[in-house]
Amino acid sequence: MTQPALDILYLDNHLIAVLKPAGLLTQTDHTGDDSLVEKVRQWIRDECNKPGNIFLGLVHRLDRNVSGVVLFARTSKAASRLSRQFREGTPKKIYRAIVHGTLKEKQTTLIHYLRKEKSLKATVFPRETPSAKRAELSYEVIESRENKSLIEVTLATGRFHQIRAQMAFTGHPIMGDVKYGAPDPLANHKIALHAHKLVFSHPVSNEETTLTAPDPDDWLV
Repeated sequence: MTQPALDILYLDNHLIAVLKPAGLLTQTDHTGDDSLVEKVRQWIRDECNKPGNIFLGLVHRLDRNVSGVVLFARTSKAASRLSRQFREGTPKKIYRAIVHGTLKEKQTTLIHYLRKEKSLKATVFPRETPSAKRAELSYEVIESRENKSLIEVTLATGRFHQIRAQMAFTGHPIMGDVKYGAPDPLANHKIALHAHKLVFSHPVSNEETTLTAPDPDDWLV
């Protein structure tokens, strides 16, 4: 099967950002399946005619079943500076999701406490709980139709499975996310969660940089 060409969202001497399709690993794991990291390395080898080892700094990740913007550093200096930004939580991350149900509030902020379990699932608590971390997000409803809603989510914290777990806790799981209570799976283990926009400070010029990935073609609310 021929793999689709890489969808490049941004490219300069220091950075490369690409659109990750749902179903593709960000980085290689125990399965040995294809990963975005290796695809980007190969693209740089081919396009820039650079044989041998290619430096590619992975500064953040998306879950396998999530699509959207992934940013890589092309130099160690850029990787170090970007990693610090992500550690400090300064980049702005905006997601889009299709959730089940019609939300009562068209725009609100959710604050819960999340605990990552050994089962690789997050448990949500409504108030402070030992070993659970504070999780905050804001969402706005873009469109509702046929008992589903397209929402835009802005993260204030970056917890494990945060959007998936918090939306499910409110009774509105993400479409296809059977792990968190969606009634039916989507094809190829996808879920309707998409990293739509990433805003950060360029590691060399310090200019505010915004990367945007269009919603998946197969998204129909």
